[in-house]
Amino acid sequence: MTNRKSLLRGALMLTVVNLLLRFGSTSFQVWLSGRIGAAGIGLMQLVLSVNMLALTLGAAGGRTTAMYLCAEALGQERRADADRILSGCFVYSILCAGTVSAGLYLLAPKVAQGWVGTMEALPALRTWASFLPVICLTGVMTGYFTAANRIGTLAAVEVAEQVFSIGVTAFCLRMIAPGDRAGSCRCVVLGSCLGAVLTLGCLMLLYARNSGEGESRIPVAKPIARCALPLAVADDLKAGISAVENLMVPRRLALYAGAGDPLAAFGRVSGMVFPVMMFPAAILSSLAEVLIPELARCAAVGSRNRIRYLVRRNLRAALVYGLCCGGLLFLLAEPLAARLYPGEDIAQLLRRFSVLVPMLYCDLIADAMTRGLGQQTACARYSIISNVLDVALMYFLLPRFGIEGYFVSFALTHAVNFALSLHKVLAIGGIRISGAFAMLTTAAAGVAVLGGSCFSGVGQRIAAFLGLFFGICFYTGSLGNGDIRWLRGLLSGTEKPAKTADATNS
Repeated sequence: MTNRKSLLRGALMLTVVNLLLRFGSTSFQVWLSGRIGAAGIGLMQLVLSVNMLALTLGAAGGRTTAMYLCAEALGQERRADADRILSGCFVYSILCAGTVSAGLYLLAPKVAQGWVGTMEALPALRTWASFLPVICLTGVMTGYFTAANRIGTLAAVEVAEQVFSIGVTAFCLRMIAPGDRAGSCRCVVLGSCLGAVLTLGCLMLLYARNSGEGESRIPVAKPIARCALPLAVADDLKAGISAVENLMVPRRLALYAGAGDPLAAFGRVSGMVFPVMMFPAAILSSLAEVLIPELARCAAVGSRNRIRYLVRRNLRAALVYGLCCGGLLFLLAEPLAARLYPGEDIAQLLRRFSVLVPMLYCDLIADAMTRGLGQQTACARYSIISNVLDVALMYFLLPRFGIEGYFVSFALTHAVNFALSLHKVLAIGGIRISGAFAMLTTAAAGVAVLGGSCFSGVGQRIAAFLGLFFGICFYTGSLGNGDIRWLRGLLSGTEKPAKTADATNS
């Protein structure tokens, strides 16, 4: 019961914090788009693609390794071993991040000109390179605090980081000319880097207050290498392919007859539509963050019933939540676009991508469960397969179909990744699920969207959609009293998966 209450508290805490952080970042993105325009957002997204590649290379799987190995040790009440594992992850991260940092700083001019396509990216790339070791060490520390279930502490620090980063970025942006895209990108990167410095300092101080309990001499080099190196190779390949994908989009879009400004088109999709579409996923991101160490602890003690319960329940919750969010985004695409991005024609894009929301949200949970069950290598392999497919599809589709081709490629590749991850999770847990629940809830969402579209007011559309969706779900039995009891159990911290009526049903 303690573990379940702990999981609930962690999920609720992260939910609140992630919603606040996502709201802050999305609001800031909206403000930034009004200042630098769609083309500026597109340039920033290209810079961030290179920065994320460097971060993945420098992190080399260190965060997930620290989270997974420390969760195993702490789950077996071996605190001294967890501290020793964390120290080993620190050394590993410093070596990897330092090497990548020096390489990026020296090669930044060639990367800016040859990869991004403009020297405007140079200041931002070198700023990121200078702070890369600190950012990677911050990831290791957040992995440890998550494994230790110190969610409240981590949440408070993350809120402070977000506020500080946005404040620094906004201050710096006001000191430069509105049309300076190079300066704007550098300000955004600098704010993020200084926020990481603050987070690392806070977490190190908080960790030092509770460390030093006992001594451990367990070997850590081999466990860290065994966990981190496959992750590093797979994640590096994935990040490299993803960077190639993002950097390729504007160039291939430029070959499309009706492309217009390809950098602006890329900015509208990646920097405007995606933040809005994924904003509600903050709730599921919280759940995914605590699922990884929770499933690792369950696997360490052989609690297969608990694993099956978590897999079934979280997949059902992700699907229902994704259908709700996707349906509402579809119905409210025009007022949202007009409110958030006046002057930018993104309503049709938002409506089109909203139909993918249920699958994307379920994929997020399936990916987290795959990692939590110790299948990091398989998870990374699936991502590589889908990314390679994405690059191939976009290479051929973008010059012929433009953004329509981008949508088709995005949908197909994410469907492949979700199918592979879901199959792995179900195979490990020995779980069989029926498609009846998915078909009934999806049909209910479709009917609710049709019903909601009959009204013109925003409030009327929301009320009609929610009423029809949940009404049909309860009427058809796809949702029932067992789900209500489960929700009450979550809110009260007294969930009992072994006795829940539908704990064994899908």
